[in-house]
Amino acid sequence: MNYFIDTDVCVIGAGHAGCEAALASSRLGYRTVLFTMNVDSIAMMPCNPHIGGSSKGHLVREIDALGGEMAKNIDKTFIQSKMLNISKGPAVHSLRTQADKAEYSKAMRRVLENQENLTIRQVEVTDILTQYDLERIANEKSENDPVSGPAEHDEKPRVAGIKIHTGTIYTCKAAIICTGTYLNARCLVGESITETGPGGMQRSTWLKDSMEHLGIPLRRFKTGTPARMDGRTLDYSKMKIQPGDRVVVPFSYSTDPADVQIEQVPCWLTYTNEETHEIIRQNLDRSPIYAGIIEGTGPRYCPSIEDKVVKFSEKSRHHVFIEPEGRFTNEMYVDGMSSSMPDDVQQRMYRTVPGLENCVIVKNAYAIEYDCINANQLKLSLETKAVEGLFCAGQFNGSSGYEEAAAQGLIAGINAVNKIRGREPLILERSEAYIGVLIDDLVTKDNREPYRMMTSRAEYRLLLRQDNADLRLRKYGYREGLITQDQYDYVCYKEKMIREETERLKKIRIGAAASNQEILHALGSAELKTACTLAELICRPELSYEKIAPLDPDRPDLSKDITEQVEINIRYEGYIDRQKKQVLQFEKLEHRKIPAWIDYDDVGSLRNEARQKLKAFLPSSIGQASRISGVTPADVTVLLIYLEKNRGKKNSSGTSGASGTENIE
Repeated sequence: MNYFIDTDVCVIGAGHAGCEAALASSRLGYRTVLFTMNVDSIAMMPCNPHIGGSSKGHLVREIDALGGEMAKNIDKTFIQSKMLNISKGPAVHSLRTQADKAEYSKAMRRVLENQENLTIRQVEVTDILTQYDLERIANEKSENDPVSGPAEHDEKPRVAGIKIHTGTIYTCKAAIICTGTYLNARCLVGESITETGPGGMQRSTWLKDSMEHLGIPLRRFKTGTPARMDGRTLDYSKMKIQPGDRVVVPFSYSTDPADVQIEQVPCWLTYTNEETHEIIRQNLDRSPIYAGIIEGTGPRYCPSIEDKVVKFSEKSRHHVFIEPEGRFTNEMYVDGMSSSMPDDVQQRMYRTVPGLENCVIVKNAYAIEYDCINANQLKLSLETKAVEGLFCAGQFNGSSGYEEAAAQGLIAGINAVNKIRGREPLILERSEAYIGVLIDDLVTKDNREPYRMMTSRAEYRLLLRQDNADLRLRKYGYREGLITQDQYDYVCYKEKMIREETERLKKIRIGAAASNQEILHALGSAELKTACTLAELICRPELSYEKIAPLDPDRPDLSKDITEQVEINIRYEGYIDRQKKQVLQFEKLEHRKIPAWIDYDDVGSLRNEARQKLKAFLPSSIGQASRISGVTPADVTVLLIYLEKNRGKKNSSGTSGASGTENIE
């Protein structure tokens, strides 16, 4: 006899994706259950305990702008903070913080445990149940009867519940799979293979069969992590210290900057050498990666030390960063030397690195293989195409990184609620957010390895800066219900003040008076030949909004976050305007929706490869179709001509596709 518990949203997995998904749905007023294999693994950081970094810092800011939790949590638990790429333009500035690994997890768990409408359960989920499964159970069919597959019924299957290994069934209106690297996982250290999730945690095994029976095939990916060492056994005098920033910038817009000016913990830099590389080369046959033991595909942009030595053989050394795991532990993370080599090889190779000669390994480096899906099986809303109401997020979608996972989890949580409400999903465009780039790349492109966010993937990165995430995305967080009225009102005020101050600086002209020339000379700037505006002075490389204050005695008293935007808008106005024009062209294709009635077999002159890809991906717009691998500009032109010729065509329900408003999402 089955025991039933009724809820609204079930979130499977409590990593960074699961945490954001569960918080979003529960904060929007829906009863949510968060399932985890172990409550001690909530928001765990099995790899490097840091948040942010190049492009990833943008994601964290965007999560915060939409009403997510990651930025707030890292602001409470970081031990070092650094703004990267400050010598370059603002488009690539990215905040990176080293976290206290244990405290980050504890702090997130406290938030979850005290969230209204949210329940946490430590248990393994074994099955995703559709309406047909509940019908079978209601009719008291045998437990041994196979679960009904989607091909056996005319109506599309929709999520109706989940089943846990004890037999209890949670009925729900939407479910979100966030299993990360736990599904059917195994960890490898040389010839030693253990069937566990990351960090020795119990893996999930049963859900795989349920997914495949629902018509959602899985594939195998791989990632890895380096050793952890006893910091007392390292010689830091042989390394270069890597301190944090003198003035810390918080991740969250709601964090008071004064609260994050704390004493920071240093990191350290050292290097591998030829001796390290020779030990690795001599033992490649014992590496699971090169011995053919590992089945999954690993991340190109986060290679193991074995891969670095083989693929970059011309390099005589590689960076190794020694980073603390927390304030209250001696464990140090050896960033840059992930590996799956046997224990004895690890002992020898690590001890060739300057400062690590007498190191004691606390935890071996290991590779981990796991099951995930090809995200091409998802809509842009992160709902599966095969099963209505079933969403997927995080590393289960074939991405890598805590930040990418959290971003997907937040969007999946919002859209699960929108599905229940019968509302349109939140879909961020590539021109609006790094999150939009991330999800579009996952869903549209043929990713054959774990996907990692990079600034180079964003075509409009000058518009998608980390410093203006609130200006870009607060409105969506407010619309969805995760941003308060006060937060939204402040962004509206901020926009108004930025606009007014920018215009004021463009209008105020100063002349070549002696007092002005003296100020410019003291600032190391050329004297004025003729009058110019304050905005023109700000464009000088050696000057800034702050520095020209003596020339602008009547300026209003504005906060730093406002004056920062004013200066960026003035300095980069030409480039920003150019990208805005590019976005307008981009939006013409993005807003040209592909109607649901289209039959690609009926589109003449389409190449066979393009036809096959379009039928498999089912893009929602011409823009998305144009980004599918194998679809050429000529194919897009053919598609546009076909849609124009069939502008008045009716679908089976009598709805015209001529308006271009139909959206299969």
